[in-house]
Amino acid sequence: MTDTAVIAEDSLLYLDHVSVSFDGFRALNNLSLVLQPGEMRAIIGPNGAGKTTMMDVITGKTRPDDGDVVFDGRVDLRKLDEASIASLGIGRKFQKPTVFESQTVEDNLLLALKSPRSPWASLRHRLSGIERDRLEELLSLIRLTHRRAALAADLSHGQKQWLEIGMLLAQEPKLLLVDEPVAGMTDAETAETASLLVEINKTRSVVVVEHDMTFVRDLGVKVTVLHEGSVLAEGSLDHVSNDQRVIEVYLGR
Repeated sequence: MTDTAVIAEDSLLYLDHVSVSFDGFRALNNLSLVLQPGEMRAIIGPNGAGKTTMMDVITGKTRPDDGDVVFDGRVDLRKLDEASIASLGIGRKFQKPTVFESQTVEDNLLLALKSPRSPWASLRHRLSGIERDRLEELLSLIRLTHRRAALAADLSHGQKQWLEIGMLLAQEPKLLLVDEPVAGMTDAETAETASLLVEINKTRSVVVVEHDMTFVRDLGVKVTVLHEGSVLAEGSLDHVSNDQRVIEVYLGR
């Protein structure tokens, strides 16, 4: 077995020389990234660096032109559609929260809980003890136990973000992809979101795309800097912040 094959087999997420072009523009350019089981990684970089396209490739929204995309050491994600990839255990949270605003916090979570029933049948379903425990656990984790009966429409922006994260966690993903979770949040909500993601990372892997450097520092994880579709630098936030190339293309702006 080659060294590359061993790395892919041992990793949770393995991207190797991935390239994507749109009408001649190279959004990803030989991008390589390895995420270990249980790891949280922060992805930073200027607009147009390829962060969203990378997430699109991982979730099956965009097909790469070249390269390997392997999940859980064995699954070739290039061959699967978005629904199949989601069912494997990859959950994605977009920047703008998408919750059922006319439903309560609790009902939003019930709709998301993994179950063979149709979503709306879930609301009429009598919860088992295990499902009830899971609901309580999720409410506590996302800091919304006290708002369980509130309509999602009445939550603050930050609370809506937490609710959507809770809905994704209800699907029991192995990997959570989170896109700019603290954009538009208060300082207090931003700090609480960092604490929330650190707690989530105790039981699953997380990839966070973010511009807020204070938030990234609070996460205390390895940082990957993207630029022009490939990895420019990687390491601790202090390490990449002192890289002259990173300062020139991103932090110095």
